[in-house]
Amino acid sequence: MGSTRTKWEGRMEEMRGRLKESWGTLTDDDFDKAEGKWDRLVGAIKEKTGETAENIERKLDELFDKDEPRS
Repeated sequence: MGSTRTKWEGRMEEMRGRLKESWGTLTDDDFDKAEGKWDRLVGAIKEKTGETAENIERKLDELFDKDEPRS
């Protein structure tokens, strides 16, 4: 999961809309507090939704894979 995590941290700003669609309880303030860090984002989602970190990370991976530019 390390490479996905690194890619996410570089593209989190671009992905805000997609993340808000998936987790409607997330706010711009949550993204600002996460400061582009994977662990902080997962923690914010976990706190707001009660989902497990494992489920959140799986969903983030799926969202990233859908949005990943194809070569």
